[in-house]
Amino acid sequence: MSLAGKRIFITGGSRGIGLAIALKAARDGASIAIAAKTAEPNPKLPGTIYSAAEEIRQAGGVALPIQCDLRDENQIVQAVNNAAKEFGGIDILINNASAINLTRTEETPAKRFDLMFDVNVRGTFLTSQAALPFLRESASAGRNPHILTLSPPLSMKAKWFKNHVAYTMAKYGMSMCVLGMSEEFRRDGIAVNALWPRTAIDTAALAMIPGVDIAACRTPEILADAAYAIFTRPAKECTGNFFIDDEVLASEGITDLDKYSVVPGTTDFLADFFLD
Repeated sequence: MSLAGKRIFITGGSRGIGLAIALKAARDGASIAIAAKTAEPNPKLPGTIYSAAEEIRQAGGVALPIQCDLRDENQIVQAVNNAAKEFGGIDILINNASAINLTRTEETPAKRFDLMFDVNVRGTFLTSQAALPFLRESASAGRNPHILTLSPPLSMKAKWFKNHVAYTMAKYGMSMCVLGMSEEFRRDGIAVNALWPRTAIDTAALAMIPGVDIAACRTPEILADAAYAIFTRPAKECTGNFFIDDEVLASEGITDLDKYSVVPGTTDFLADFFLD
């Protein structure tokens, strides 16, 4: 199965993991709406919705750049409706946008707390809500609809909370959307899954965190290939999973992961959060 002709809506896809997933789908000829906030170049964070759209087109896909602030529910509804109108529907929703602030309780201002909950939890919930009618139509038409959220497996262990309570709660809020919606939408034939990396991933956002050794990371393409494998599975049979990137690839017979290393030959990787 390929993603040719699939109609995809992705949040926060102007760079990093979201863009890698979009480019993977674009090579099949998919139509992709990039709904993100960045419309003007930022010297600290390369990539805008327009540069992402151009890369998607060059890869063979159809692109629709949409400036959208996920903190605004009206912008979310308008963005989803615009994409559905442009493409004739939506088959795949990727909840990729996420805000991160790795601070302890006393060092977490209300503004940062609110940003993480507005983008991560509320954004994921409201975007899924807005896309639902179109995903139901996709299911009725036999187009194998999927929601994929970039969030971790739920693990109620204190060690995952103690250093950044607010961030952990915000990411787990995304995962709780997956847990609940997968069962809620099961009878509609809409797959709802989560995907999370085994190792830290080399992105512009990660590079802004002090002390991170990028050489001990993998590239976003490992998540792109894992997402592709998930999207090509039957929605009615593949739902409610908290996938880990290397486990998805192993199930596809891909066990040599060296091509995803920032530095080929690396064996000692920086582990990501939330995985024992």
